[in-house]
Amino acid sequence: MRSKRLLAMAAVAAMLILYAGSAGAVIPGDVDGNGRIELKDAILAMWAASGLSSAGVEVGADVNRDGVIGLAETLYDLKVLAGLAVSGTRPTGDFTNSLGMTFNLIPAGTFMMGSPEDELGAWSGEWPQHPVTLTNDFYIMTTEVTQGQWEAVMRSNPSYFTACGGECPVETVSWEDVQDFITKLNATDGRTYRLPTEAEWEYAARAGTQTAFYNGGITNTGYTPVDPNLDAIGWYYGNSEVTYTPNSSGKGTHPVGQKQPNAWGLYDMSGNVWEWCQDWYGTYPTDSVTNPTGPATASYRVLRGGSWLNSAQSCRSADRYDYDPAYRNYGNGFRLALSPSR
Repeated sequence: MRSKRLLAMAAVAAMLILYAGSAGAVIPGDVDGNGRIELKDAILAMWAASGLSSAGVEVGADVNRDGVIGLAETLYDLKVLAGLAVSGTRPTGDFTNSLGMTFNLIPAGTFMMGSPEDELGAWSGEWPQHPVTLTNDFYIMTTEVTQGQWEAVMRSNPSYFTACGGECPVETVSWEDVQDFITKLNATDGRTYRLPTEAEWEYAARAGTQTAFYNGGITNTGYTPVDPNLDAIGWYYGNSEVTYTPNSSGKGTHPVGQKQPNAWGLYDMSGNVWEWCQDWYGTYPTDSVTNPTGPATASYRVLRGGSWLNSAQSCRSADRYDYDPAYRNYGNGFRLALSPSR
């Protein structure tokens, strides 16, 4: 039944491309009216033929981030429409839960994980750079979990920088503490939240880029100079007024979401606090992998992103760190992920 529906939609889409067009289109089949007939017009026609709303959907979105609306995007929308033909609804993409945690939907895709060996600040733990394919969409928080959100679930605040306020990232939490938080949240919210895998984290942080930061390259590795690219997107040693004085207002961590987000609407993927990932820490494979989850067991869990007390090189998209899962530090926090229910 589903295949018949898809064939019918494809047939109607083809007719729309050949003989129709949107209101005011000069060229028959130019559905978006940009003067060209291309695969994006086929995608728009498929949505129209389906009878399902595409409101709020980035129709023809550049799924594989290659700068072209092509076959990959057409196949992706066909997959979405196949699910919609059964359910009659479409995930809204972004959602906010009762605690004010906002999540963005990250599309499946392939990227190069790790750093090139000539990247400034790169080290052997980020090598070899290798292709990773994520076959499933996933949601990830647009910011790090805040002190206020932690306190709403756990009824306590373990953070060192409490004077920073409820909108600042929670820190001084171990990987094991985070698992307790997730268990309690899942019991009350009805969703199945989790930590992102290390591969999901880097894929989301890069948002289609391959530079040291998602807005460009790195210019220095020292603790004194301000890196202009990192300065625009994250809090780190160069701009966070580093101090070890407890609860000093304006020192250390900062409220989430103040810097520039990446192309997928995610904030603080570089700096503010290190973010725990689900994986055990291990060496990278030499070949391409699909949906990696790290070694089956090891001694330390992965953290990503760098923090307010690190130099620019530790805040690169490829940098990785590891800690004992029971270890607490005022530079360590997290953000949540979850898989779409479909």
